[in-house]
Order: sequence, then C-alpha cells, then structure tokens
Amino acid sequence: MQRRQLLRSSTQALAVSSLLPWAPSAPAQAQAAPWATPAPLTPVWARPDRIIAVACCTRPFRAQGPRIETQRLGRHTVVHNYGHGGAGWSLSWGSAQQALRLVRATGATRLGVIGCGAIGLTTARLAQMAGLRVRIYCAERPPEVRSSAATGVWSPESRICTEAQATPAFTRQWEAMARFSFQRFQSLLGLAGEPVMWQDGYFLSDVPFDADLASVPAHDEEPDYPDLEDLIGDIRPRSVLLQPQQHPFSVPHVRRYTQMVFNLPAYTEWLMNGFMRDGGEIITRRFEHPRQLSSLPEPTLVNATGWGARALWGDDSLIPVRGQTARLVPQAGVNYGLQWRGHNLFMVSRKDGILVQAQSVGDWGNADATPDRAASVAAVERLAGLFRPG
Repeated sequence: MQRRQLLRSSTQALAVSSLLPWAPSAPAQAQAAPWATPAPLTPVWARPDRIIAVACCTRPFRAQGPRIETQRLGRHTVVHNYGHGGAGWSLSWGSAQQALRLVRATGATRLGVIGCGAIGLTTARLAQMAGLRVRIYCAERPPEVRSSAATGVWSPESRICTEAQATPAFTRQWEAMARFSFQRFQSLLGLAGEPVMWQDGYFLSDVPFDADLASVPAHDEEPDYPDLEDLIGDIRPRSVLLQPQQHPFSVPHVRRYTQMVFNLPAYTEWLMNGFMRDGGEIITRRFEHPRQLSSLPEPTLVNATGWGARALWGDDSLIPVRGQTARLVPQAGVNYGLQWRGHNLFMVSRKDGILVQAQSVGDWGNADATPDRAASVAAVERLAGLFRPG
C-alpha cells in the first residue's frame, strides 16, 4: 500500500499509523504470544449526550519541517522554534534541546520565550534546567493555547515534513529529537496525576491489513509523508494480530498496539508548576510585528509562536491543518485507544475524558478553528457501532 494511502486510511490527522509498526509478515510465534490475549474490554458509552466538550486547533505544518534556526533582529538574537505539524507535543523536548544549543551559542544567561504552547513552554522549562533565567511572553496561556486542544498521543512523525523534504540531514535531526523526547517522557512515568502513561489500543480494519482498501477519498492537496518508523523501531512496542475470539469488535481484522499518551491537563500543570517554582515569569503580551520585540530586555529570544508565526513573521511556508476532537465523560474501565482504518476514526482515553477525533475533507489548508459539533456527533455515532452486541 502507498504510504499516503495508508496514512489517510488510518486517521492521518494524527499519523497514528506511525504508532503501529505492524508487519503482516511477522513470525507466527510472535503473533501467538500471551500478550496477544487481551482482558475483556468495557464498551464505550458512545452517545452524543455524553459529549462534554468539542475542541478545535490548527496544526502548523511546514513542508521543510520545523524551523529551528537563528536570526538577527536589531540588538536581539531570535532563535526560531516552530512549524512541527502534528508533532508539537511529541517532539517538544527534542526540539527544545536543539533550540537551546543555538541559545547557548549566544552566551545568553537570560532568555525570553514568545509563546506558551507545547513548544514554548517546554523550551522555557528546558532552558531553566540548563541554568538560564527565563521569561515567557504570550497572548494566551494553557488551557487557552491551541496546543491544549491536541489529542495527546506520542506521534513524532505526524505531518512533520513532506516526503520530498526528508533529506538525510533532516531525518537525522528528526531521529535525535524523537529519541531525546522519548527519554524525557519516560522520566515522567508514575508521577501524580499520570501526566504521561502507556496505553493499549486496537487498530481495526474491514479487510486484511496487507490488502488495499477498495477506495480512499482524496484529501485536497495533502502531500506524501516520509516513512520514518524504522529509525526509532527499537523504542516502539510492536503490534500483534488478534483472532476474532480475542476481541469484542464488530470489525473482522484487529491488531493490538501500545502507545504513549499525554494527559494534557496534568502534563501542562506539571510544566507550568515547575517553571514558576524555579523562578519563571509569564507576561501577557500580544505581538503584531517583529519590531515590537525590540522593547524586550532579554537579548536572546525564542520564537515559539506555532501557527501564529505565519502572521507575526510573514512565514507563508506554514500551512494550517485543522483538527477537532470531541471529549466524552470519563468512563470507568475504558483505558484503551481505537482507530478504524478507512473510516477516519480515532479514539484515545485520557484522565479528563475519552477523546474522539475524525478527519474531514477540507482540514488541509483550513485555519478555521471554529468547532463543528455536528461532525463530532457523527464521529461518536460511528464509534458506537464498533462493539459486538452482548
């Protein structure tokens, strides 16, 4: 199957297929492992009346991948760190590490960070850990920032660049960011509130996984994305094919996988509390033009404005990709994820609720962050039919 087709057919909005390094040719003994027999699953109460929130965000995609580079702006040095597509939270620590190297090359002891989303807040925190005094300037704080509307799964290659731009230099950079981020997230396992946790999930398909879908609708002008899974295959659990008697789903073909999940309210609070405890400051300020940065006292700044960089810096290389989730009431026993190949349906269970996402034609190039409740209701109703009766 073509990579682009695979992504579209397995909820490309999250690049969740990157979490599923499934291999139809896997040895039979691996598929017969005891791990392949799951405990009975609690069906999701997937009803529209259980929707407690609908959130929408804009992913900042750049064909070249994230912009992590230095620019001189009058008496200031600006280190850009934005344009991570759907991989902002996933690559946040590794991206911050690369930006921090550029910051330290300036000899700075004080740092100003523009933006308080996933990239800005993480960069500020890592700089603090390196001994810098850091102040964040932002128009919005969590949970108002768009990063707070993310689904919260570790998907480090989600819309990270186009296949044509995946040069050897870029893939080395991406691998370094992914591995560093992975290590940092593992250090947060077991903390109060479970800011980071591992969770099982089920990849559903109407046809065998090694078979093409009958038809996959075109999604505007969305490009092909590179295959990057093998670069970090040693740190990803492998998925396992299940037999019909081993799962409760009405879909005939199922693979069980394991993914890393961020409980974003708890994780963001952990970042914010650490930042403030160690002397960080957050100043509410909106910038309309780079020249307004000249008034800031820190000689070195990090620009982590995400999608906002298009307007602030005139970066027309940023392409908006709309994403929307519905959040259902948390449900006891529902501690797993789902994705349904070919039906653009994805679900993940977090501490603050069950998030349901469906990709829609028109998301690519769409910067409209107005929630569409009807689309979320339709996704929840599709989810309701996935469990066998009884």
